[in-house]
Amino acid sequence: MLDRKVFAGARLRALRAQHRLTQAELAARLEISTSYVNQLESNQRPLTATVMFALASSFNLDLSSMMTDASDRLVAALREALADPAFGEGVPNLQEIKTVATNAPDMAHAVLRLYESYRRSNERLASVDAVLTRDAQSGMQTAYEEVRDFFHFADNYIDPLDHAAEALALTIGPFDPNRLQRLIAYCQTGHGMEAALIIPDRPDMIREFDRATRRLTVNARLEPSSQFFQIAAQLAGMEQADLSAKLLNAANFKTTEARAICQIGLNNYFAGALQMPYGPFLNAAGACGYDIEELAHLFGASLEQVAHRLSTMQRPNARGVPFFFARVDAGGTITKRHSATALQFARFGGACPLWNVHRAFEGRGEIIRQLAETPDGHRYLNLAWSSEKRSGGYHGTTRRYAYALGCEISHASRLVYAQDLDLGRAAFDPIGISCRICERRSCTQRSVPPLASSISVNADRRAVVPYDID
Repeated sequence: MLDRKVFAGARLRALRAQHRLTQAELAARLEISTSYVNQLESNQRPLTATVMFALASSFNLDLSSMMTDASDRLVAALREALADPAFGEGVPNLQEIKTVATNAPDMAHAVLRLYESYRRSNERLASVDAVLTRDAQSGMQTAYEEVRDFFHFADNYIDPLDHAAEALALTIGPFDPNRLQRLIAYCQTGHGMEAALIIPDRPDMIREFDRATRRLTVNARLEPSSQFFQIAAQLAGMEQADLSAKLLNAANFKTTEARAICQIGLNNYFAGALQMPYGPFLNAAGACGYDIEELAHLFGASLEQVAHRLSTMQRPNARGVPFFFARVDAGGTITKRHSATALQFARFGGACPLWNVHRAFEGRGEIIRQLAETPDGHRYLNLAWSSEKRSGGYHGTTRRYAYALGCEISHASRLVYAQDLDLGRAAFDPIGISCRICERRSCTQRSVPPLASSISVNADRRAVVPYDID
């Protein structure tokens, strides 16, 4: 059953604390010795299949959640932070970092917060104006970074909101062209909110709600999928206000700005889950081989909305294929990032230039496939495509984005995109996370040296990369 050793000391301690059990009481439930529990919690011994089944039956746990190494994203984030020269030359090795992430996740998060505080302070000190105009929070994470981490470490899955949206989806009715009108009717009858589709004076306006008249106006130029999403997001602020407040209070954000940003994120999460409710969407995804174009047609959604939703399918006991998802603008900046895989996006820099998402702008909407391998040996099937979003007429603005969606090769056989690929014999492109932490020494696309290594420069010899990595 187990192809690798599974150490879950931190999760076992958290489970015991949640149920207010002593080690002796937990041992009695699992029918093992107290000393064995102590060894499991201190990661001196891995979980066996027998213990995992006992945990699953005693606490109604999803076995896959115990098999999943939840520390992967912490390891990736710590490796990137600790590569900074600020930590000196003695950079901890991978095994040491894994030990900290597995045994002391709270300490790992504290190190990340401290590093982000240090980095943010340095960036702001580089500009006197910025320092003078910032408040007492200038050394902390930005509000957006704090919210990003909230979703990141929740696996981008918010269980109570997801179930609430799925229940409402039954009320809204079947997935047909009239679903948008039924949502509008529900808003009126259920909350006294009038939703109107209009062509606004400002082409960049998406939606606007007048609380006095309870009238919501949505840009009629938007695609129907976007109109549904925007109305559902506004509805979430009314229908799920108490649940959202509970989630926000538990998150304990440091600033009011972060709380407000997260409120928008929760509203958007509910909107996506209402548009593509978990059960029907998961069943349809499995039936069509995770064909994103077919799923977009079935649920009246855009490819971006479908890909984003696929990255959230991590409900216990009903998990879909774990995907990563990212949106990249024309300047190469990652503007959305979510990952339920071992692949973790760079927190402090741009993406690897060898990633196929950068070629998607040339594909004019075509879905491009890539088989890729990261330096840690993980292999992925990556999909990438691009789209344009226009606002207004001829003189309106155009936003161009490229999108990436991918999963580990172990799941690729479930995707329609791998049916004609010989995954056992295919060549894999060597990609990384970002140049500043990439270990590859022979990459001709390297933009900067890795922070954890020294370089040597030979004036009598020149290659594409003008230095050697020691």
